[in-house]
Amino acid sequence: MDFVHAPVLLKETIEGLSLKPGQACADGTLGGGGHAEEICKAIGEDGLLIGVDLDEEAIAAAKRKLEKYGCHKIFENTNYRDIPKVMKESGIRGLNAALLDLGVSSKQLDDPGRGFSYMNDGPLDMRMDGGVNDGLTAKDVVNGYSEEELARIIALYGEERWAKRIAKFIASEREKKTIGTTGELTEVIKKAIPAAARRDGPHPAKRTFQAIRIEVNGELGSLTEALDAVIDVLFPLGRLAVITFHSLEDRIVKEAFRKREDPCECPKSIPQCVCGKVPDARRVTRKPIIPAPDEVEANPRARSAKLRIIEKL
Repeated sequence: MDFVHAPVLLKETIEGLSLKPGQACADGTLGGGGHAEEICKAIGEDGLLIGVDLDEEAIAAAKRKLEKYGCHKIFENTNYRDIPKVMKESGIRGLNAALLDLGVSSKQLDDPGRGFSYMNDGPLDMRMDGGVNDGLTAKDVVNGYSEEELARIIALYGEERWAKRIAKFIASEREKKTIGTTGELTEVIKKAIPAAARRDGPHPAKRTFQAIRIEVNGELGSLTEALDAVIDVLFPLGRLAVITFHSLEDRIVKEAFRKREDPCECPKSIPQCVCGKVPDARRVTRKPIIPAPDEVEANPRARSAKLRIIEKL
């Protein structure tokens, strides 16, 4: 099965990156290559694309999709925080543009075997790399974390009001038997959330699954590390675009961009800066760009997407 993924905010992202022929650009989350295809068209045969993804299937699909474009290409099966490392190993001095699309791909969500979906039963996995590098799985988190730690990550990463109750029900269920599938976990979560609270809003398991996925893949730590690292390797007037899908990610991006634009650490009571830190970037987007209604109608998974762009001075 091919790696199908509808690129979100495609037109807005490509326009926001302000790409030109011959430029060097990094796509830190290739997915199915949807954004990368438009990048290749814009930078032309003399341009360079660095394509990065944790998922080997995404890399393979992007290679097939982008084969017809003549730009120079470097593909790496790694985390987007390693973009500067990939550049150094390839002798690349800087980037004119970079993109981080933080969403889970439709292919990953729709494949029960990957364990991301609360709609289809499958093994509790959720590793972005598909298990190539072993590492922590959702099954490890659900069955191995203490009740208190489960409640903490579900509340923090999932922003779930019923976090303590969900963690309590998980702890009780796993005493009887190991929770091994997404379907089993979904049923436990449904039992934990009162019926009245399940009538409105998103699927009752959505926030808990999001929280566990973030924990398994260390997503927020990788994002925090990557933002400064990628901005650092931009050429003057180079741009970084970031597409987020939940408030925690957006908050991290917003704060990181603000600090690059206003790095001064002096107390507000001091009339003049004495710390010596000066801005090295400016926010292109003061408020995030969100999908138009017709895009959300065509692709409901785009509903929560937000695009922010920063430019190196």
